[in-house]
Amino acid sequence: MLNRRDLVATAGSWVAASTLAGAARAQASGLVTETVDVDLTADDGPLEHIWSECVGSDRAGLTLREEWRRDAARAQKEAGFKRVRFHGVFNDDEMGVRPKISFGPGANSSNFQNVDTVYDGLLDLGLKPFVELSFMPGKLASGSAVFGTYRGNITPPASMPDWQAFIAEFVRHLIDRYGAAEVRQWYFEVWNEPDLGFFWSGTQQQYFELYKATAQAVKGVDPALKVGGPATSKAQWIPAFLDYCAQNDAPVDFVSTHLYAGDNQAKVFGQAGKYTQNEVVPAAMKMVSEQIAASPFKDAELWLGEWSSDSPAMITHIIKGCLPYCKGMSYWQVSKFEEVLIPNFVFKEGDNAWGLMSARNVARPTFNTFKLLNRLGERRVKCSGPALASRTAGGGGAVLLWNLADAPQASGIPGASSVRKVVGEAKQFKVTLKGAKAGQAVKVSYVDMARGSPYPAWRAMGSPQYPTREQLNRIRAAAEIAPSEVRKLSKARELMLELPPEGVALIELG
Repeated sequence: MLNRRDLVATAGSWVAASTLAGAARAQASGLVTETVDVDLTADDGPLEHIWSECVGSDRAGLTLREEWRRDAARAQKEAGFKRVRFHGVFNDDEMGVRPKISFGPGANSSNFQNVDTVYDGLLDLGLKPFVELSFMPGKLASGSAVFGTYRGNITPPASMPDWQAFIAEFVRHLIDRYGAAEVRQWYFEVWNEPDLGFFWSGTQQQYFELYKATAQAVKGVDPALKVGGPATSKAQWIPAFLDYCAQNDAPVDFVSTHLYAGDNQAKVFGQAGKYTQNEVVPAAMKMVSEQIAASPFKDAELWLGEWSSDSPAMITHIIKGCLPYCKGMSYWQVSKFEEVLIPNFVFKEGDNAWGLMSARNVARPTFNTFKLLNRLGERRVKCSGPALASRTAGGGGAVLLWNLADAPQASGIPGASSVRKVVGEAKQFKVTLKGAKAGQAVKVSYVDMARGSPYPAWRAMGSPQYPTREQLNRIRAAAEIAPSEVRKLSKARELMLELPPEGVALIELG
């Protein structure tokens, strides 16, 4: 399932000198120069912020912690995330929706008290649930196989009619509590990565039958609710899933799947080494969109339900590549990760990729990259090169550009490696802004592995395993995006910028 990576040490001490001006000094620097041409007068249609439609998290129970809610609040307010997707809303130990022992009136009925606390908390933060219907309540389970630190039951239901009735009861409860108009804005996804044995102990056919029963139960309560799947890893099962649903009258409003840059390409594409890791995710989303278009569900939305990268430039490159295909993307994940172990560190060499925020509410370069993305406008304008350019609401412009590097994203357990190998070089960017004024002042903000990053400050302290409260305060401050530089365009409406490998920069015009 979870694709994480070997990360960290290469770029921590490199800080770009961003104040070089003019072509002569660019040549003198000896850096390769890339050209980015932006035409602020050429509207290129809406720029859908698909990257902020959803963000992933560990499990339902983790959302009850104050530390998690602080991270989620920042993700919503500063990075513009709209929804949260997590596992285990039906877990016995933390959620208790079908308690083994209960007393008083309704002793044998479901208990949604903890579910309400979870969803109330999201809504209070301005977030909506992306409801992953998992895992199996013990009272309904056919077996005892479990996954993760939270011991989610991964077995099929002992009785499909009982499971279907439970889902209908759950959905009715949500509508009674939150209202149909609100719940119709949510998404209901059936299970998580059923193609992997550690998440689903049944067969593919048993999952398809579970999907049909679940989707029909959801639609039976309110046909306007959105339901989908199969939430597989590595873009698996999509044609077979759509074919089954078409032949068995199972509704599909959206198709969801997961893809990480370091996934096994022989599994994803049928050929090893077909793409560089920078291209894996967009190529897979193109493939899946074509599979959907060839099915009876050609109008179904495509959701990339899990993806990740620890590299700022790779994040922006992947997002640009997915824009033609995805309705929404859900970056894995908003906060610290405890799914397979309880980490014994706040920061660790080789562990940069895990979450937008580290433990103790410290921003990472990944989070700050999404903050810059959130400052793009909603109208795209034409541009060439490694950039996304937009018109902003006030009539100004915002251009995000990046220096893409080869930053391998390997599978594995978080913290398993202490080596992060990046292949790339610092570059000079010549940005031409047609439609701007000669000499116009612009603001430039940077994020890379040194700026908008906690790691240089942490390393300067001796890389403590248990930073003190005072150290954490200093690290938090160092991890924030620095105030924007104020620069002026040349008479030719050009701007020269330097970026380190993996770095991103946002140019904003008033």
